[in-house]
Amino acid sequence: MRRYRPRAEELPGPLAPLVDLITDLRWTWSHAGDRLWEAMDPDSWAVTENPYVILQNLPRGRLESLAGDARFLEHLRSLTEARDAYCARPGWFSAQHGDAGLRGVAYFSMEFGLGEALPLYAGGLGVLAGDHLKSASDLGLPLVGVGLLYQEGYFHQVLDADGRQLELYPYNDTTTLPVEPVEGPDGAWLWVPIHLPGRTLRLRAWKAQVGRIPLYLLDSNDPLNMPADRGITGKLYGGGAEQRLLQEIALGIGGWRLIEALALEVDVCHLNEGHAAFVTLERARAFMERHGVDLREALWATRPGNVFTTHTPVAAAFDTYDYELLDKYARHYAERLGVPAGELAALGRIDGDDDGELFNMAWLAARTCGSINGVSRLHGEVSRAIFQPLYPDWPRSEVPVGHVTNGVHVPSWDSAWADALWTEACGKDRWLGHHEPLEEPMAAVDDATLWDLRGRQRADLVHRARRRLHRQLAQRGEADVAVAGEVLDPNILTIGFARRFTDYKRPNLLLRDPERLARLLNDPDRPVQVIVAGKAHPEDALGKRYVRAWARFAQQPEVRRRVVFMEDYDIALAQELVQGVDVWINTPRRPWEASGTSGMKVLVNGGLNLSSLDGWWAEAWEPEVGWALGDNRPDVGEEEDARDAEALYRLLEAEVVTAFYDRDEAGIPRAWVARMRASMARLAPRFSTNRMVQEYVERHYLPAAREVGRRRADNGAAGRNLQAWSAALRHDWDEIHWGQRRVTHVEDGWEMEIQVYLGDLPPDAVAVEIYADPDPERGAPAVRQALERDGEIPGASNGYRYRGRILTDRPAEHFTPRVVPWHPDARVPAELGLVLWWRE
Repeated sequence: MRRYRPRAEELPGPLAPLVDLITDLRWTWSHAGDRLWEAMDPDSWAVTENPYVILQNLPRGRLESLAGDARFLEHLRSLTEARDAYCARPGWFSAQHGDAGLRGVAYFSMEFGLGEALPLYAGGLGVLAGDHLKSASDLGLPLVGVGLLYQEGYFHQVLDADGRQLELYPYNDTTTLPVEPVEGPDGAWLWVPIHLPGRTLRLRAWKAQVGRIPLYLLDSNDPLNMPADRGITGKLYGGGAEQRLLQEIALGIGGWRLIEALALEVDVCHLNEGHAAFVTLERARAFMERHGVDLREALWATRPGNVFTTHTPVAAAFDTYDYELLDKYARHYAERLGVPAGELAALGRIDGDDDGELFNMAWLAARTCGSINGVSRLHGEVSRAIFQPLYPDWPRSEVPVGHVTNGVHVPSWDSAWADALWTEACGKDRWLGHHEPLEEPMAAVDDATLWDLRGRQRADLVHRARRRLHRQLAQRGEADVAVAGEVLDPNILTIGFARRFTDYKRPNLLLRDPERLARLLNDPDRPVQVIVAGKAHPEDALGKRYVRAWARFAQQPEVRRRVVFMEDYDIALAQELVQGVDVWINTPRRPWEASGTSGMKVLVNGGLNLSSLDGWWAEAWEPEVGWALGDNRPDVGEEEDARDAEALYRLLEAEVVTAFYDRDEAGIPRAWVARMRASMARLAPRFSTNRMVQEYVERHYLPAAREVGRRRADNGAAGRNLQAWSAALRHDWDEIHWGQRRVTHVEDGWEMEIQVYLGDLPPDAVAVEIYADPDPERGAPAVRQALERDGEIPGASNGYRYRGRILTDRPAEHFTPRVVPWHPDARVPAELGLVLWWRE
């Protein structure tokens, strides 16, 4: 049967509401309709679990039959009413901040992981973006997503008989994806133009619906484009540097042009990594042309409205481009910005005058965004070190990078069993605005109920893993596929280990001593089983060796019933794993895991974590909720790997296995269940995107919207004022110099008097401060205290005395005077990083 895009008018009348239901990706996390989709075509549902594809392929006779099925139509009516009620409810944002004046947020990401029906993601970055949209929908946030529609998403993984990874790239046929072409005001397919050297690139616009949130996607596969340009959005993270740069131009510049073409009211642009950093320039360009200002003034006017989230734990991982490649595509654009190409390039360099320095997308984002955040508390510390070269004379503690710890969209990851338990204990609205610990309601759930939850979920996982393994063996042409029905046991301790196979994640740590692991697995009284999954990047030879090592280990006869390697790790497989495993293991080298969210996904299902003290686990771990591997020192080499491998085996043997099998007369491991309850009650709410998105709203979006509103008022008058202030400071900063300093001991501290000569700068343009680094020995935080101007220096031109008293028990030598820029509307050092420290 020909596949087609389902349309309500083409279906039998009673079935028309199906179209809205299946094109709303809310079905990827709300499973109330699963029985309806299954009833449409049980065989197709078992293979795809994708109602969009099911409806596309139903023959007319089956559609007519369903249109006359009273039970089916009643279920359809109920689902339609539930969706309408969900979309109509005010939500947390309206209740808490509806009068705050935030008109809209545009969330830019190179990838979005919403489900296998829309395979536009490679890993954690995309899954986080998808979860962000889902929670924004649940909370009623005025947000739109902006991304790219790839002809080929990330690869599908297949292993050969020897465990070698093979990569397959199925084509994303848009007729089988739950997306719709976006129509322009004239009723034609909307497209946005980008001028490239000698030609114009046409980017077509599509829309996917994610509950209440529209996700707009751009693709270059337009027949009117040149053949090479049609391939710009050909493959997620595919091709070389030039294709990657063009994708980032399409996402950033094309993304903002799409927003303008749709006439969307957007106050805040949220960049999920630096890939979309060109949006800040295009936003400024649009502002400058609309209000008659130059680029520098436009950046001052629009910068506060841009939020940059960095996920990268090492500077070497940022996208960078050489000047020749950048100049090829940026020269014409720089002309439209009214600046030389070198000035545009300088925004992405530490040394703007060095044409040999690579153009860094993260540096561009940092210089053109009003706020920067890492994705865990530890990653915030790491990121301040990474970004310090942009603020070379500022202490690391003052580098303007904060953190919002990642979370997961809990309804996307809980099992049906867990959902029923949480609903009974805490109600249906538990993930729709509240993120306080749930210890009181969870305390009312008895041990037997929690332990039964684990058993049911583990049995489901074993059943699904056997079915997947059967398909793997059949696809590989194995003679004995019946062995798939003999692996795993629904009643023994089940460990999950699944992630991208790359060196810093140390996927071989558990396999470091295969004989010891085999003894652990095959213990006759306390056996253990392991389910492993993960992909290596196609160019990562070492990661592929790790994949092969696990696959070959799982094939060994003595452990074959206890170890399974699941091919093609994706969202669907991840959901099965996090719902069923008892323990989730994560072994990254500290501090290379920016956040990590896979372990968060087991929390709602009663799974426990055993992880390195890195990323989110560094701030979540306490003995009552799981196990910690290693300590707070960095893991840098072979010695640390050996140490952590030994600690991992010891934890499993002496603590994890013992706790799981230490049962009372009722067969319940009481200490294990106590850990489950603590983990579920304390951590599941805390590490949800429900909490995360609220933090972004209150700590980033609302302040950004207020400030950008002030700056763009009166045709950007504040931006022009700030640019003039900034230019004067940069021009005359070197004229500032110090006079005498006097420090006097007073009760409870010190009194300081300092002379400063400001050259041609007005005194209101700067602040004179006393600064002290944090003092860990005293438990004292950093000190940043402004001094008061206390009159002019006699006989001096533009010289002033500054005076202040510091209440402290620290010695005077801890405190250093400095001059910094000051303006009531500027963020220092984020927007202007000048500083002059005291010199004798």
